[in-house]
Amino acid sequence: MTAPAAPAQPRIAVIGGGVLGAATARALAVRGASVTLYERTALAAGTTGTSFAWVNSHAKKPLSYHDLNAAGLAEHHALGKAGASAPDWFFPSGNLEWAADEAGEGRLAAAFAELEDRRYPCCWLEPDRARALVPDLRIPQQVRRIAYFPEEGYVLPLPLLARLWGEARDHGAELRCPAEVTGIEERACDVRLELADGTRESADLVVTATGRWSARTAAMAGVSLPMADTTEPGSAAVGLLGYTTPTATRLDAVLTTPRLNVRPDGGGRLVVQGLDLDVDADPAAPPPVDGRHAAQLLDRLAALLHGTQGAGLESLRVGRRALPADGLTVAGRLRPDGRVYALATHSGITLGPLLGRLAAQELLTGERDPLLGEFGPGRLTGAAPDSFGKLERPRFAGQQ
Repeated sequence: MTAPAAPAQPRIAVIGGGVLGAATARALAVRGASVTLYERTALAAGTTGTSFAWVNSHAKKPLSYHDLNAAGLAEHHALGKAGASAPDWFFPSGNLEWAADEAGEGRLAAAFAELEDRRYPCCWLEPDRARALVPDLRIPQQVRRIAYFPEEGYVLPLPLLARLWGEARDHGAELRCPAEVTGIEERACDVRLELADGTRESADLVVTATGRWSARTAAMAGVSLPMADTTEPGSAAVGLLGYTTPTATRLDAVLTTPRLNVRPDGGGRLVVQGLDLDVDADPAAPPPVDGRHAAQLLDRLAALLHGTQGAGLESLRVGRRALPADGLTVAGRLRPDGRVYALATHSGITLGPLLGRLAAQELLTGERDPLLGEFGPGRLTGAAPDSFGKLERPRFAGQQ
């Protein structure tokens, strides 16, 4: 059986008010669909609000996943140029990275060579040139070269979501919030949604973009979609993110260094992450802003950037990644002939605008972009959650 054709102006329900949901709602509404976005609590209340938000295709494997993320990076550049003024959400600042020791240098050199082969923009910089880009950067004396990725950057998630959802609303999309979807019933002619308040509504098609709750949402439609556990302390799906008080440092780029990853967050604030500390991340017990983990992050920050001495943390959050069980993106109909389309990825910030556009294209025209070829949910649906093995924690913040 083939997927049901969309009516001339289909009624499409999008479940989830993060970047993926807003991007999909925007793309559908721009193309003339009648869109309703259902959000349980508030826009950006889930994974979107706890993301390092580094936009990149860095160390993304296999090649098909690299290509998808590279296209996601290009989509941000294109979206940023589409407005009447410079974007206030996307900053193509470049990313600087170096290694701590000989073994790390070997890994970095191999990764760099692979990206060069893929024609991904990158070059080596001497320390003085890196300091010209980031004047307050402290580079260890033993570091002789720094990998530079000039087209990467970072996103401020809430301004991005505001841009996406604002344009969706401009084209007629409606927001239902708070509105918790508790049931999804596919029928021959439509999809019936059950809401927590007892009401029922219908749509021609449904898109689920519920992040770390994707398995639960798929189960409402009668499909198993294994996702990594976001409740287990120290798992691949959880990590610590520190948000600093305003600092007097000059940083306009992303830094992914051996002991600390850093990006600007506006108003002099920074987002910091030490990936080795993620083993202690416990969603049930976020560490205090004046505790041991906070002190380690701040010590590393002071060693990395002039002007950050005396900074504090305004918050120390446990981020929870929307991580499909095999570590890759999900984008496609839960059933080949069904009316429910699922989106789930741990690269949600990088891929959000692109996946929204490609999902809208597929739903409204039936044309599936080759970039999505390997990422349909069929490879996962029906499998036991433990059949994929234990996922390794990400080595880079952008894999959040």
